[in-house]
Amino acid sequence: MTTHKERLPLGALLALAMTGFICIVTETLPAGLLPEIGTGLGVSPALAGQMVTSYALGSLLAAIPLTIATQGWRRRNVLLLTIIGFLLFNSLTAWSSSYSLTLVARFFAGVSAGLAWSLIAGYARRMVSPALQGRALAVAMVGTPVALSLGVPLGTWLGGLMGWRSAFAVMSGLTLVLIAWVLIKVPDYPGQAASQRLPLRQVLLTPGVRPVLAVVLTWMLAHNLLYTYIAPFVVPAGLGEQVGSVLLVFGVAALLGIWITGRLVDGQLRRLVLLSLAAFAAVAVAFGAWGDSPMVVYVGTFIWGLTFGGAATLLQTALADAAGDGADVALSMNVVTWNGAIAGGGLIGGALLGPLGASSLPWVLVVLLLIAGWIALGARRHGFPQGNRQAQATAQPAAA
Repeated sequence: MTTHKERLPLGALLALAMTGFICIVTETLPAGLLPEIGTGLGVSPALAGQMVTSYALGSLLAAIPLTIATQGWRRRNVLLLTIIGFLLFNSLTAWSSSYSLTLVARFFAGVSAGLAWSLIAGYARRMVSPALQGRALAVAMVGTPVALSLGVPLGTWLGGLMGWRSAFAVMSGLTLVLIAWVLIKVPDYPGQAASQRLPLRQVLLTPGVRPVLAVVLTWMLAHNLLYTYIAPFVVPAGLGEQVGSVLLVFGVAALLGIWITGRLVDGQLRRLVLLSLAAFAAVAVAFGAWGDSPMVVYVGTFIWGLTFGGAATLLQTALADAAGDGADVALSMNVVTWNGAIAGGGLIGGALLGPLGASSLPWVLVVLLLIAGWIALGARRHGFPQGNRQAQATAQPAAA
């Protein structure tokens, strides 16, 4: 039973956050260094960009099968395996002079990320009593907005200053620090017994799992449509030279959003999901109607960042709650869905950008967010149940 004296194990949770930080920076680092990487490997920037594609493909293909295969392993061993994977494959990327070998290294770095993302949420929830699981997950997910707002620009700056290989070498150095951190601070837990493991189909059919995954897909598809093409979108507002500033506003707001979510998620999960979707939809309408106004772009981006900051915590908490003993498998499905939304946002946005222009993107967002809101509203018994999650959680065991 939770008492007022219980404290979050911040050292352990921040180690998980650092793991997420490394996942995000490793994934997105090439995007800011494509000309340098292309020159270094003797390929065009477009081919260099496939380093991002290869990484995403590794995450998509590996998350579910590796999560199922390692269910019975001790949890810290699995976490260390993912971190060592980043150490090996970022080092190989920094060392490689072969384009093909670099793509292979990026693919397996993505494999490490797929397993890491399916592990982090369940691990964080396991460290605390049920009523604090949402707050613990918020801390464990803080690495994502930090990476998006600070890590990627710093990595790009470092790559430009010292060479792109040095940026990947620094990532390898960070993983060495993280390995020691995990060994010192992160508690170990046994894997699931064979009798507790649920097959993939049974987890997918568990009430609440499919609605949450559907909201993940529609919400993140909307987010990535705009985030991927933010540079052309802000040009009509005269902010083409201020994309970095716009993204910084987004990142700072996302940090604030995850803090707010951490404070409220255990008692207000359903309300936060619905409010976030409604606020993002309102921003999309404002962008569609007044997207040529710098003030609207900056204020709207701040509100958008607030809604996105807590999204991972809200959705993964809801998904793990719904899945119960199948939480780890369900969270691996979340990895696939989330990465699918990233890819889908790039593809759909690219298809719209040519014939219709960036001004068409907000209206597509409105449609997607209305669908997400409709699904979340309907999932009031399972998925996004009504009532106080904190009170409900104390009556059930922590997710494995």
